[in-house]
Amino acid sequence: MRDGMRRYQEKGVGVVSGTRLRVEVRRHGASAVVKPEGELDHHTADLLREPLESCAEEVGARIVVDCSGLEFCDSTGLNVLLGARLKAEAAGGSVHLAAMRPVVARVFEITGAGAVFAVHSSLDAALAE
Repeated sequence: MRDGMRRYQEKGVGVVSGTRLRVEVRRHGASAVVKPEGELDHHTADLLREPLESCAEEVGARIVVDCSGLEFCDSTGLNVLLGARLKAEAAGGSVHLAAMRPVVARVFEITGAGAVFAVHSSLDAALAE
């Protein structure tokens, strides 16, 4: 993990950015809110993987991925999210997905991956649970 991102994570906020994907991390109560914006694919997956894994390492972490700004997600991006879910669950935590756009929701529907996540219609709904 990048040292700069770790410092942001310790404070509960942070941003990493590439040309096609930007990832913001912030705290909201007991939840870590991770917001990817742009295209999540083979070339950008590490930008999301690092902050997700950092959050998932915390015992009992509750991670909410705000997908409202996610324009595209391929199988590599899906695997990043699945990996974070496994890591979080192993540490007694969870990963929730919120506000998926139809094009991203379709990937989860086709692959059946939506069945292994708590999926919420909005960020507010995910945070209220």
